[in-house]
Amino acid sequence: MSNIHKNLNEEKWHNFSKETQILNIASEFSRAKNWLIKQDTPEVINCLERALELVDITINDKKWRNGLKELLRWRGLLAIFYLKKDKSLPEFLNLFKTLLFFNKFTSQIKI
Repeated sequence: MSNIHKNLNEEKWHNFSKETQILNIASEFSRAKNWLIKQDTPEVINCLERALELVDITINDKKWRNGLKELLRWRGLLAIFYLKKDKSLPEFLNLFKTLLFFNKFTSQIKI
């Protein structure tokens, strides 16, 4: 069961396509980007926590067997960014772009 996303469970999440999962995580990143620009660190943290929760649920999805290593590495980079006191927009945008590259369709999205 999800702690932050109250209406989400692993079974429901795992029924989503990889593309949909990435887009949901990207939604949290889009919100975080807006708060980062406004320099509202508590709200950035909230968005990153929601993104991390979605990534954690994604990691357990069998459809990610191919690419799991990359997803885990990306999650580690996200966790490092989350823990940093000073969060730079360029570093954040690199994480955002990398997330979108996990899928052919989402890789075409401009941020």
